[in-house]
Amino acid sequence: MSETSISTEAKTPVRAGVISRLWAYQAERFPVFQHGALIVAFGASAVCLSALLRGDAPGIINILVAVLVLFGFFFQLRVADEHKDNEDDTKYRPERAVPRGLVSLAELRMAAFVVAGIQILLTAWLGWVLLVLLFIVWAWMAVMTKEFFAPRALRARPILYMVSHMMVMPLIDLYATACDWAPAGVLPAGDFGLTLIGFLVLSLVNGSVLEIARKSWSPEQEREGVETYSRLWGPGGAGVAVMAVVLAGLAASAFVHVRSGASVWFLYGLLLTSAWAAWSAIDYAGTPTPKTAKRMEISAGVFVLANYLLLGVLPLLGSLWFS
Repeated sequence: MSETSISTEAKTPVRAGVISRLWAYQAERFPVFQHGALIVAFGASAVCLSALLRGDAPGIINILVAVLVLFGFFFQLRVADEHKDNEDDTKYRPERAVPRGLVSLAELRMAAFVVAGIQILLTAWLGWVLLVLLFIVWAWMAVMTKEFFAPRALRARPILYMVSHMMVMPLIDLYATACDWAPAGVLPAGDFGLTLIGFLVLSLVNGSVLEIARKSWSPEQEREGVETYSRLWGPGGAGVAVMAVVLAGLAASAFVHVRSGASVWFLYGLLLTSAWAAWSAIDYAGTPTPKTAKRMEISAGVFVLANYLLLGVLPLLGSLWFS
């Protein structure tokens, strides 16, 4: 081998394997450990609330399947967003993982399909009927990626755009609750079904709170080509919107709490976290700085986490402890 070829090979960078690059991708765009608490709380709460309303204890397998499949759903949502936003990311955010070449869209699709296979196996293990709900969630994700075949009409109506995309949250929630009631042979009807509907509405509200809060910045943080609610409505309007959605979430969570028969102490917890999230939103609305924007985002996350823990997991544990 010539000296020239050796020199050329030495200068050619060796690209990491797909597994290591996908791991680097998740750390950057889908941090498992950062989002893990919310996803675990979401899945466990749905299963535990369903069991609490039935007057029974959930199986560990039911919770495990719900949480693992939900992790898969949220990863697939991230992959769908990468496809949907690729043109804008390439133009305005070239530092992101896909535009700069860390991973390709084809590699992300491959990973999403592998995750889908695991989801099918886990779902079928728990109950074949759950496969119907699994495919419904995927179908909604698919049309979301295509922006419901009306991208211009949706983008011209920001609230409709957000709600149409956030509707995937109640569908995911329905799957998660079904991990309890479907194997138990119980239909979500009557009072049981009405309370579950309240919980599905809450999941829509929770998703909307997180979406608006994380996309509301201070004026100096705004970037060309990045759509934010603070740019659309102004920081004042975005902060008021977060506060309004938090209060709507409190109403939904109080409805579910009262009907579940949980201790009033859990309601106090919901009131406190809702008050902090609402205050943080108003503080940001009046003084939109990077600090108040970050505080609003954090309080929104705490609000959502508290909703799931105080409505399903902790009340069920309390009822089992004292029974």
